[in-house]
Amino acid sequence: MNRILFRVCLFVLTLSGAFVGSWAYFAPLNWYNTFPGLGMRWLPVLGPYNEHLVKDVGGMYLALTALSALTLVYLADRTLRIVTAVSWTTFNLLHLIYHLQMLHMYGTRDAVLNVIALGGVLLCSAALALPARSDASSGRARSRNR
Repeated sequence: MNRILFRVCLFVLTLSGAFVGSWAYFAPLNWYNTFPGLGMRWLPVLGPYNEHLVKDVGGMYLALTALSALTLVYLADRTLRIVTAVSWTTFNLLHLIYHLQMLHMYGTRDAVLNVIALGGVLLCSAALALPARSDASSGRARSRNR
């Protein structure tokens, strides 16, 4: 079961990282003015645009995306999975803490969506640190169910 959870979480982190990272890096002003899309604008209320900072954020997301994609390919490598969990969880926790302090700048809908989106990726990243079922124990469980 945990391998499925790990794959789903890594897929979510890889997709979200690639989406945010590519958008921020390759179209920084558009990302700043229109993120997260769908008519919402979460960034301009937080402060002035800085192309260098936005492109750095995009690059950081793309680096985490690369780490997540490698972990998805080498899922059996526990050390790589834990490094990915710690890296994403550190970023996601600090990112969530910052945005929790800024919720007063948003309307109710945007504040709730901020918490859901950032809390969701935090849970995904933390889930990667769960212990994996050993192949032996899952093999025994499968043979009992036959």
